Amino acid sequence: MSQLHQCRSCGSTDLTSILDLGMQPIANALVEPERIGETEPRFPLAVAFCGACTLVQVTETIPPAELFGRDYPYYSSVSPFLLAHSRDHALRLIGDRRLGPDSLVVEVASNDGYLLRNFAAAGIPVLGIDPAAGPAAAARAIGVPTVGDFFGADLARRLAAEGKQADVILANNVLAHVEGINGFVEGFALLLKDEGIAEFEFPYLLDLVESCAFDTIYHEHVFYYSLTALEPLFGRHGLHLNEVERLDIHGGSLRLTVSRRPGASPRLAALMAEERRLGMDRLPFYADFAGRVARVREDLRALVGGLRSQGARIAAYGAAAKGATLLNYAGLDHTALDYVVDRNPHKVGRHMPGLGLPIRPVEALESDRPDYLLILAWNFGREIMAQQRAFAEAGGRFILPVPTPTVTDGAAPAAVKIGALAG
Repeated sequence: MSQLHQCRSCGSTDLTSILDLGMQPIANALVEPERIGETEPRFPLAVAFCGACTLVQVTETIPPAELFGRDYPYYSSVSPFLLAHSRDHALRLIGDRRLGPDSLVVEVASNDGYLLRNFAAAGIPVLGIDPAAGPAAAARAIGVPTVGDFFGADLARRLAAEGKQADVILANNVLAHVEGINGFVEGFALLLKDEGIAEFEFPYLLDLVESCAFDTIYHEHVFYYSLTALEPLFGRHGLHLNEVERLDIHGGSLRLTVSRRPGASPRLAALMAEERRLGMDRLPFYADFAGRVARVREDLRALVGGLRSQGARIAAYGAAAKGATLLNYAGLDHTALDYVVDRNPHKVGRHMPGLGLPIRPVEALESDRPDYLLILAWNFGREIMAQQRAFAEAGGRFILPVPTPTVTDGAAPAAVKIGALAG
């Protein structure tokens, strides 16, 4: 473990804890059946606010080799929604940037090639970078060349020395993961062509706080970003924030465009002004966050406990990292839930970390028919409820945990709240 003594971005020691989620297992460290009963390591999980540059970050980190090693189970191509989202993004970039056979598109944290394959299919040279052996091998198998390494300034220098300079660098859901964030951002400055752009997608801190999405906090996510915190980080490496787009994906994200050349759009300037108006650059904005998170935990425990006392059987959907945070924080183990289902075959047959909950294929819902399905991957809630219409039509109900634990048949997401079902 590495404990925080100064801001990882600006070096300030002006740090104040704003939320403590207790001792948590590694969220993606799924447990093999033969290891059930063994003691699993747990680590402190808390986040702090930097009063100097406003960056929100975890107070302790785990070495990346332990987080993203050979058995890393996340494969992006499992989600049809994410595949469609990524294809739309790629096609837009191909048109807007006039990319062709003389271009180079690089993706950092390219996973199983889910995004780059769209560029490759259009005849555009691509290069993926990802340290996780399994997803990287899956990317190579579909024709996406992939470097199996962590990205940073050193790797960027090596690639540049080989003559690789990127027209576009993409980094989706990785900006939050890298403890050595200055070296990481420096790598983009080194690898970009003078006229090139880098685009980042990452969960937006404003959406996290407003929707009480505390389960997106886990050890892999070192940082929780606002534009206000990103401006000085990119600026010290000669990169400028140029454009931003708010996205619904992952419970609320930003797509940020940066380049060597200044040129902030009106939309970016407006969102930065909104952050200042709301006070995201000051500690009082976060004052009631911990209390709201605790209320979600107590309401969810009361709802699940009330349903169980009535004889209800409850399964969960989505063996995602966010689910591990939520279930461990709420203390919902095998006594509260029967099992978890997931579409990812790399997760099926294992168990949720810290909980002893088995992970079964989604098809188990067809034969087993629990009464309720707690949607842990609520960021794909609409997609999941649409997939599971037969479950709802047979009388099953869904539970959405945040921002307020809610029961629904899938047609009206706020149909029944906690007090109606749990005494």
